[in-house]
Amino acid sequence: MDTISYKTASANKATVNKEWVVVDAEDQVLGRFASKVAQLLRGKHKPNFTPHVDCGDQVIVVNAEKIKLTGNKWDQKTYVRHTGYPGGQRFRTVKQMLAKKPGHILEKAVKGMLPKNRLGSQLFRNLYVYTGSEHPHEAQQPKQVNINTIK
Repeated sequence: MDTISYKTASANKATVNKEWVVVDAEDQVLGRFASKVAQLLRGKHKPNFTPHVDCGDQVIVVNAEKIKLTGNKWDQKTYVRHTGYPGGQRFRTVKQMLAKKPGHILEKAVKGMLPKNRLGSQLFRNLYVYTGSEHPHEAQQPKQVNINTIK
């Protein structure tokens, strides 16, 4: 009897190949860009993707303040938080958030696209968001990636 000559490769912490990549958020639509970044963080673009292992890359996002939103989202989209006290629900629009914490908009969008468990928390630690085009990770020799070429 002839048997199959290939086996499914399952990555683990020792065999995974993690890289440092830089992506530019300038003139990118928020949701589409965040989904591509989440895909890089998760490692879904790699052939040895394993769902329960952190096999994604370390992603550095620059120019986070130059992200685009479509339609009237600048005024209508709101972020909700709670102070912990009764009646402590607070709302902020995207415009207000951009003025106070520009990188937080992108971080919140990417975090919502990652798994809601310990693995998701671990993956989120591999994301570095910076306003402006400079970042302090030159020692890791990150490679520039065009986010539009990722499928």
